[in-house]
Amino acid sequence: MPHPFILDDGPLSAESQKVAETELNETPERVAESVAELRRLLHENTDLYFRDDDDFLKIFLRPCHYYPESAIKLMRRVAEFKRDYEETLKNLMPEDEKEAFIENDVVNVLSNLDQDGRRVLIVNAGKVWDPKKVTSEQMFRLFYLIHIAAMKEQNTQVRGVIVIMDFDGMGLTQVKSLTPAWSKRLLNFIQDAMPLRLKQVHMVNQPFVFNMVWTLFKPFVKEKLNKRMFFHGKDRKSLMKHISAANLPANYGGDLPQINYGGKDWYPALNDHLDFFTQWHTYGFAKSN
Repeated sequence: MPHPFILDDGPLSAESQKVAETELNETPERVAESVAELRRLLHENTDLYFRDDDDFLKIFLRPCHYYPESAIKLMRRVAEFKRDYEETLKNLMPEDEKEAFIENDVVNVLSNLDQDGRRVLIVNAGKVWDPKKVTSEQMFRLFYLIHIAAMKEQNTQVRGVIVIMDFDGMGLTQVKSLTPAWSKRLLNFIQDAMPLRLKQVHMVNQPFVFNMVWTLFKPFVKEKLNKRMFFHGKDRKSLMKHISAANLPANYGGDLPQINYGGKDWYPALNDHLDFFTQWHTYGFAKSN
């Protein structure tokens, strides 16, 4: 594992290669066949514009278990999402949300991986979140920027990501900021237009008022995601059935020290890959001349 606040954009580790082969059927033969077929499909879908080198195509093949037909559909959904929410996402760069990243602790990433080598994203949607300082629109933009960065990590492409939603101290101020339209867009993104393997979503410290939020989200949650969502409240043993104590900070009952870092520590890691952000914004539907 590199420095805790640097994206690991190196090759797959030996352990990740085993996971890729076992879970994704990522064998040399399958990779060669699937990459070639996805490249053919991409050239056939002339209204789409994406890079077609092997490493880039793997970003879409891995969450689709190397089925090229599924991967081209994912690429189309990504293009559709970028088109439908162009006003929010067009040319979005880390600099645009630097203040939200650095001066607020709404979104954080654990500096360590979990026991299965997965990145863990922390979303503080309770009292830590002041919607007057970071609007729900900005929160979504932060999610989007982080997902672009995560795609740079081959090990994350294979291992997937875990999300901990911390609702500690959530009140009506936060609830009113999470509108049905916002909820629908977020779930549309993570279920249909995010080329990453979302392995688990853990709800912790949710107060009674959380039920109002869940009522908004529930109609848009598909079966696949529903099976990966877990509600723990303040039951740390329940959470540790999924993430080991050795990989959790003390904030959540784990053996690691309390979290003493945040977006200000992670922000430079995004700035190190501005070229990838710039490239990502050129992909989607081909521009008409």
